Amino acid sequence: MDLHLDILLNLPNVSVFTCYDREGFKILQLDLLNDKVSCIYCEKQTGELHQNRPILIRDLSICGQGVYLKVPRRQIYCQSCQKYSTEALDFLETGRNYTKRYEEYIYERVKELTVEQVSHNEQLSAEQVQNIFSRIASKKKRLVTPRKVEFR
Repeated sequence: MDLHLDILLNLPNVSVFTCYDREGFKILQLDLLNDKVSCIYCEKQTGELHQNRPILIRDLSICGQGVYLKVPRRQIYCQSCQKYSTEALDFLETGRNYTKRYEEYIYERVKELTVEQVSHNEQLSAEQVQNIFSRIASKKKRLVTPRKVEFR
């Protein structure tokens, strides 16, 4: 655990276990600080893990270096509802390979630069950048679009 990296990373219930270099990027291996995992279906908590499958996700750069987080993906079998679920994390949407803040950063950069420029700067494919931009733009549009109100 490195308190300075924890503060710099600024993610809830997360501690940096170790840091190392790989292919020009920094890899921060994380530990999750909460002992119990909530079932995403019934919200009951358990400390009994079924399995843990770490994944690499892209995060914001630190000091000009690209960063990947090695995040434990803790899975449980809920005795209460008898379903398997994977722990929900505040900083990561299910099925995504990027932190929420990194996707927001890419969206803002594409508003200022071209997809190709952001792709080159972030060492992502143009398709990855375009997909992130489109997804965040669609999400923002849904938040802004007012609902129609029916009067009876």
